[in-house]
Amino acid sequence: MIQFDEKTGVFHLSNEHISYVLQIVRGRYLMHRYFGRRLCAFRDSRPFQEIDRGFSPQPAAYENERTFSLDVLPQEYPAYGHTDFRIPAYEVRLADGTTTTELFYQSYEIAKGKPQLQGLPASYAADDEAETLTVHLEDSQGKLAVDLLYTIFAEADVIARSARLYNSGKEALDLLNAASFAMDLPDHDYDRLNLWGGHAAERTLERVPLMHGIEETASRRGSSSHQASPFLALLRRDAGETSGEVLGFSLVWSGEFSLKTEVEQFGTTRVVGGINPFEFRWHLEPGESFQTPEALLVYSDAGLNGMSQAFHEVVRHHIVRGRFRDEVRPILVNNWEATYFDFDDAKMDNLAACAKDLGLELMVLDDGWFGKREDDNSSLGDWKVNTEKLKGGLTGVAESAHKRGLKFGLWFEPEMISVDSDLYRAHPDWALKAPDYPYTFSRHQLVLDLSRADVRDYVVDSVCTILDNAPIDYVKWDFNRHLTDAFSAKLPPERQGEVRTRFVLGLYNVLERITQTHPDVLFESCSGGGGRFDAGMLYYMPQTWTSDDTDAICRLSIQSGTSLVFPPITMGAHVSVTPNHQVGRVTPMQTRAFAAMMGCYGYELDITRMSDEEKAEVRSHVELYKKIRPTMQLGKFYRLLTPATGNGNETAWEFVSRDGSEIVLVYFKTLATPASELHTLKLQSLAEDALYEVSTYIPAKGLSHDGAASKSLSLEGKSFYGDELMYNGIEVPKIDTDFAAYMWIFHKKD
Repeated sequence: MIQFDEKTGVFHLSNEHISYVLQIVRGRYLMHRYFGRRLCAFRDSRPFQEIDRGFSPQPAAYENERTFSLDVLPQEYPAYGHTDFRIPAYEVRLADGTTTTELFYQSYEIAKGKPQLQGLPASYAADDEAETLTVHLEDSQGKLAVDLLYTIFAEADVIARSARLYNSGKEALDLLNAASFAMDLPDHDYDRLNLWGGHAAERTLERVPLMHGIEETASRRGSSSHQASPFLALLRRDAGETSGEVLGFSLVWSGEFSLKTEVEQFGTTRVVGGINPFEFRWHLEPGESFQTPEALLVYSDAGLNGMSQAFHEVVRHHIVRGRFRDEVRPILVNNWEATYFDFDDAKMDNLAACAKDLGLELMVLDDGWFGKREDDNSSLGDWKVNTEKLKGGLTGVAESAHKRGLKFGLWFEPEMISVDSDLYRAHPDWALKAPDYPYTFSRHQLVLDLSRADVRDYVVDSVCTILDNAPIDYVKWDFNRHLTDAFSAKLPPERQGEVRTRFVLGLYNVLERITQTHPDVLFESCSGGGGRFDAGMLYYMPQTWTSDDTDAICRLSIQSGTSLVFPPITMGAHVSVTPNHQVGRVTPMQTRAFAAMMGCYGYELDITRMSDEEKAEVRSHVELYKKIRPTMQLGKFYRLLTPATGNGNETAWEFVSRDGSEIVLVYFKTLATPASELHTLKLQSLAEDALYEVSTYIPAKGLSHDGAASKSLSLEGKSFYGDELMYNGIEVPKIDTDFAAYMWIFHKKD
């Protein structure tokens, strides 16, 4: 998969679908040459043109060659301050204050498989699943060395990149910037797509033309955040969901990040991504090193859906680990919107009995079970069960679930501390706090300093004590505020610029220790919903609560946006009450259920107060989901329509089982319209010459159109060849109701 031509200095990484090419030029510089559709060989059909460009300076060795300048050379890991004025991949400050360095190529290694990144989540692969190229660069004055890592996978159309920076000199230095990757593209004929949002409004698509100058998608909040996602895509102007060229970039990182594009004076584009350099400073003594997080790079010539298929494959099989990677996830009920803090043994027992009656599989006890917590003002950090509220302790609640055949889950927020807690009274210095300044609060809580080993040990011991002394099957791990006043009482002044990064590395250390010693516990991450939905967290916890907004119509956009990078099995998605607690909308139960079935299905409402009619509908939805769950969670996913495409009023998702034998098609229309158009849905990824029978058709409720017409369009019991379903499609019946949802289930005939 990786070839090196010593004569030309060309490294060619390729699999069945993609190629990535870089080249050593002038024996010193590492030049980016190509990333795109697979090439059988790279013969340099488009050689780089060396042109005399005004105000583009020359390195000293080439003073008399005005046509050669790093300011225009497409580079793999560019520096700043030494003839290249574009955004750099790294920056250092040497002991004498100098910020100039000069990296030259030294050597390379090609190895089978994929090395681990110490202390970091990263993609993994067996020796027969990937190959890795390591390129060694060294500073001309011996002050710095850098290893660039490139992994190509056999079955995933992804390049994994990272960098490891060493202080190879005799004096200390400070890293001011250490990106995971950089890439120079020969033109700027792209649209720039990112995912923006806010709490309960995550991952909304924004697509704009790529502009001259620097544009950035970033978080400075101490985590990947609701407001931005560590993802960027560049699309050719004619690219859409199923056609056109797309480059996708996603970071395996849960902290502050930056993804920048720069279109410079001559129309080329540089992309740089990694830890946000804002306020970042990492002190390296001689011999010390720093490993950057990993970046996943995707090329697709099949539009955004092609990009998503590549990301889904690498996340499913090379990021998520452990027992639950390939297992379907249980249908749960969470007590939060049913009881909030007001629960006891009797209420939880009643909830368990009702959950069993409805066919659910997991009961989750959310916030309020520990310390003296009756609201969100106290007790974070005091991870001991409140036996005044739960007389039988956690074991009693768990046994109430287990005796009915349900699994039992529990909520934690271990990264936080309340001022009104025994932990804070004993260790006030364990909270992040700027000296001489008052605390800043969010949700009445502070953040623990996970850069400290003693704090990490306390968190691990506290959580493991609970998990080891009660039969807990599932953990929801929450994180309900961002970092401010990021100062550690334990670190010296020259290392305070490391606190935000060390917090995330500390979190990873905690998660590794807890999850690996409890492999049979299903962990779900959460940050006020989807505020930390990233590949870094999925390395430790195979699913994430997608958003605190449980409204089905809002979720169509949120889940569609999330699916650009992450597969449905990673998304927590639940049915909640109407009027919805976040937006007040009233939607049909079927619409709420079909929207939630996209992910790890569950219920977030008081099921004990449902009417008999509502319970009957829930039972039917649960029964339906159990039948199609392997396809929905383990199959391939395609966006046919999203709120960000077309008229914004329709959404259609297709799920195809891994063996192609079952297809589930779900369609939503948000608002009914007068004189409405009739729409056709064209399926994806079917075998053209195979017959598919419509085994199940579930229409939207409340339709007022002709019953005969509805029956003729149901297609139930009819069979069609795959080519007709893909190229002619099926027509959606006329809809005369708001918030409508349909489902078709197809089965491939022998």
